[in-house]
Amino acid sequence: MRHCSTNTRLALLAGIAMAAGAPALGIAADRGAPATTVRTVTDHYHGVAVADPYRWLEDGSDPGTAAWSAAQNDRTRAYLDPLPARRPLRDRIMAVASHTSPSYHSLTMAGGRLFTLTVQPPKQQPMVSVMPASADPAQARAVVDPNVIDPSGQTAIDWFVPSPDGRRVAVSLSRNGSEDGTVHVYDVATGHETGEAVPRAQYPTAGGSLAWRADSSGFWYTRYPGRERPDADRHFFQQVFYHRIGTDPATDSYVLGRDFPRIAEIQLDSRENPDAVLVSVANGDGGEYEHYVIAAGGGPGGDHVEQVTHFADQVVAGTIGPDNILYLVSKRDAPRGRILALELTDLALSHARLLVPQGEGAIEGGGEFGGEAVAVTRDALYLRELAGGPSRVAVFAHDGTPRGEIALPPIAAVDELEPTPDGHVLYSVQTYLQPTRVLSYDEATRRSAPTGLAETSPVRFDDAEVVRIFATSKDGTRVPVNIIRRRGAPADGRRPTLLYGYGGYDVSMTPRFAGAATRLWLDAGGEYAVANIRGGGEYGETWHSDGALTHKQHVFDDFLAAGHALIAHHITSPAHLAILGGSNGGLLMGAALTQAPSMFRAVVSLVGIYDMMRIELDPNGAFNVTEFGSVKDPAQFRAMLAYSPYQHVRDGVRYPAVFMATGTHDGRVNPAQSRKMIARLQSATASGYPVYLSISDKAGHGIGSALSVRVDQQADYMAFLFDQLGMKLPPGG
Repeated sequence: MRHCSTNTRLALLAGIAMAAGAPALGIAADRGAPATTVRTVTDHYHGVAVADPYRWLEDGSDPGTAAWSAAQNDRTRAYLDPLPARRPLRDRIMAVASHTSPSYHSLTMAGGRLFTLTVQPPKQQPMVSVMPASADPAQARAVVDPNVIDPSGQTAIDWFVPSPDGRRVAVSLSRNGSEDGTVHVYDVATGHETGEAVPRAQYPTAGGSLAWRADSSGFWYTRYPGRERPDADRHFFQQVFYHRIGTDPATDSYVLGRDFPRIAEIQLDSRENPDAVLVSVANGDGGEYEHYVIAAGGGPGGDHVEQVTHFADQVVAGTIGPDNILYLVSKRDAPRGRILALELTDLALSHARLLVPQGEGAIEGGGEFGGEAVAVTRDALYLRELAGGPSRVAVFAHDGTPRGEIALPPIAAVDELEPTPDGHVLYSVQTYLQPTRVLSYDEATRRSAPTGLAETSPVRFDDAEVVRIFATSKDGTRVPVNIIRRRGAPADGRRPTLLYGYGGYDVSMTPRFAGAATRLWLDAGGEYAVANIRGGGEYGETWHSDGALTHKQHVFDDFLAAGHALIAHHITSPAHLAILGGSNGGLLMGAALTQAPSMFRAVVSLVGIYDMMRIELDPNGAFNVTEFGSVKDPAQFRAMLAYSPYQHVRDGVRYPAVFMATGTHDGRVNPAQSRKMIARLQSATASGYPVYLSISDKAGHGIGSALSVRVDQQADYMAFLFDQLGMKLPPGG
């Protein structure tokens, strides 16, 4: 079937539909799109009937769905591949990626050395490297290189944790962007795998984590159920087990988690104090956490475990310092966060002392993509904070006395803070116009100096500027919008402008280096904008909660307000405005194009969510209930139905041109969400603009995809935007 023509696939699809007794194939309003059978299923929620015309596309294993998907891919490739800009875009983006210097992430000190996740283009995948604590990349050495393990580029590192003595490193490896990871342990001196692989430690539903015992003889890790539970449970009910190096993982000891929620997401941390492990347990993705401390002592499985916080306590992050103090980020009566301190010898939360009260900045909450909120050294306490999107790092003495801030460039992001044994703190800095570099802060002199860990890029933005404006949302809320543009660009209302947004899960849109694609966009006369809309954590928990559950519509109002602001400032117009988002940002794209279809000329939506009535039925969708809500709750159902994009596509509406992409191995958002939304849009649109779907069998949600896959996907949607907005790629190498 892989080699069938589009017509053959459509004929096969029609035959399957007739054999199943289904109606004849409908004719797509998007001319040239594959026709799609309408086979309506009607569900009833709280007395409301909700029709689903393409329920059958949810079954990815059905031959009819496979034929339909292949026909969509054929049509999309037949459009994209001949576009004049597509190949040059791909070649230029890959050339820049290939000539970008190595970059260093996940900085981790262990055994007096620095471990990093190193991106070394043009290698397909990042690798684990080790170097001296002085952060000298000239002395770096690869320890675990997926590009050697799997030359196809399809094996990725989900995460890694070095042992406290620095002699071993535990690495979760997965394939094809699936994030379905098994832990492998490597000897740092030789780079050889040692010991036994530990399965079922990582999956995209609840992620995965690991913390070593202080003597490096074993580790606590997250484990998903095996054959003891039915298939439907095996990506839920995450628990904590202990593995001793040299033993059979089947005999590993249970430690914690039998009473955790079905959608628990566990993080284990002993980086700054290997004598104790902080266990953070999220109740799904909505921002509720409880915390436990494992005090090592009695041997494997016999260690003391004590609960410190509960979900209702509104403690969202923490770390155990080398001073045996547990530092907690609390948002109770402090939506921007405050710091509480507890002695490890007395972990009753009622005995916690207020160390740092709420300030003007919002303390970052951590979480899956948030990084560490607090770093503790023997001399000071460092807090990563946000001021509406840009970062700042506040420094305090151990008694809470303020010591000022680490000096940063304007509109910058700090993603990592890592103390070193010699009284320094390594921290990363990037801006929209400058790539990531790692600096070393000297606690004694309170000055920073560069390290050799500085990414350089062939593209420069010396002719560009970042302008920060504020849009006014429907309820009067001021929403920051960051605009990257060439200096002197005329405000004539005709600039091709790409507006990006996310708006969920307390994930903040901090400044990211603009890179090759944005450079090409600017060179072609465009401008790029990022909106710091509600749902994120840019201004603290209130900013997040005002864009979650029954308040989700605020996210879409904020984004539409950002678009209106770009038009009002004469930067662009609806005929020149495009929007971009992925995952939860794909939901944003779906809501924006259904609520204001005439406001945009083109939409790019990647691995998105569109049918809110069905999302919680998917394995990872169940984790979203604490962020989005559930159709089982009447009030939440009404709020979700009011914006659910799939249910708000209307026949005969002039929708903008749409490009959607998904990955076959996506364990975070079911690819069926994209299939159904595309079918509905193709059947309804009356604009004459095309609606395309691309499905990659070499990708999942995007995490862990090979470099070449990511570049191809970026070139696809960039070529689509260039074509739809009438942009010309300027001459270049």
